[in-house]
Amino acid sequence: MNRRDFLTLTGTFTGGMLVLPDFLHAFGSQSNLVIGEQCIVFVQLNGGNDGLNTFIPFEDPLYYELRTKIALNKDAVVGKNRGMAFHPSLKDFAQMQQNGDLTVIQNVGYPEPIRSHFRSQEIWQTATDSNKYVNEGWLGRFLDLQCNGHQATAGINLDSIDNLALKGVEPNFITVKDPDRFKVKSKEENVTLSKNPHLDFVRKIANSVTEGSDEIQKALAKSKTEISYPKTELSKNLEWIARLIKGNLNSKVYYTSLNGFDTHDNQLSIHERKLTDLNDSIYSFYSDLKEAQLLQNVTVVVFSEFGRRVKDNGNGTDHGTAAPMFIIGGNNKGTILGNNPNLADLDNGDLIHEIDFRSVYASLLKEKMNFDYFKIGISNKPVSGLFT
Repeated sequence: MNRRDFLTLTGTFTGGMLVLPDFLHAFGSQSNLVIGEQCIVFVQLNGGNDGLNTFIPFEDPLYYELRTKIALNKDAVVGKNRGMAFHPSLKDFAQMQQNGDLTVIQNVGYPEPIRSHFRSQEIWQTATDSNKYVNEGWLGRFLDLQCNGHQATAGINLDSIDNLALKGVEPNFITVKDPDRFKVKSKEENVTLSKNPHLDFVRKIANSVTEGSDEIQKALAKSKTEISYPKTELSKNLEWIARLIKGNLNSKVYYTSLNGFDTHDNQLSIHERKLTDLNDSIYSFYSDLKEAQLLQNVTVVVFSEFGRRVKDNGNGTDHGTAAPMFIIGGNNKGTILGNNPNLADLDNGDLIHEIDFRSVYASLLKEKMNFDYFKIGISNKPVSGLFT
């Protein structure tokens, strides 16, 4: 049995509190991965968020002609700027942009788009072309090169399942459902190697769980929540992330997600609820970090695997292509990048992407992580004008 086959068989270890990457083993003692104490927080909107009803071209008459059932009234939208405005549920997104802390990147996508949820998420998480398949995620590849040895808490995924974006050859991230309950006390001391390498590897996994638990508990002990967060799962995850950041866990990447954006039917009410959750959760996190004077060190990235079709289907929207991304904090320029959606020039009814998502990744790696994005196979030029 080779190592990769063995890792596949060992699978994901969980005790109701923790979901551990199936390749995790003991990590090194390096405390800082990059200069500047920067970190990136990813919020993935699963299901394909309708970008046109999130950041709305309210001055374009084609928007109302093509969306007779679900168009938002131009008097209801908020934060009007350059012919675009936010969904009324995103009033705090508009406020963050007014504060100069939120940048909208318009028409983000990739060539030859795929409308399958699973496959499109995989493309975003691996940063590869739509016709290529790889086993490691783009952040996993970054952490493989950036970490000196292994550091189990270099990336933290707040979820019940692992995220491909963070998967690398080396064990540099942990998936945790509830950090407060992630307390593992057993650890083998002075482990003697056996004649069974697979057994030794399992023992390394067990020790790494303990070490990761210790680091997380130390960070939680050094921090507290200063503001009130809403009582939703996304809010709770972001509250945990804020605690870990304030407690100097020193992770470079945090990842969480919000489900429910596959709005084929009953879109107006469903989308309003989901965007309200997103708005309230993100704004609480933003306010928490701002009060702690850490917002300049934390870059929040909000994205979805694709947008929706331009024309509604009568009561909702079907799978589409390009959509906006939102960048919050991290000394972004608080602007709008890219042209407004061109509803008169569509590709078989879909928006044509103008900015490749990998260009956004390149900007994040270069500007926030001081890392050469070419080293992980990204050749797209960074988006200009994103950060100060």
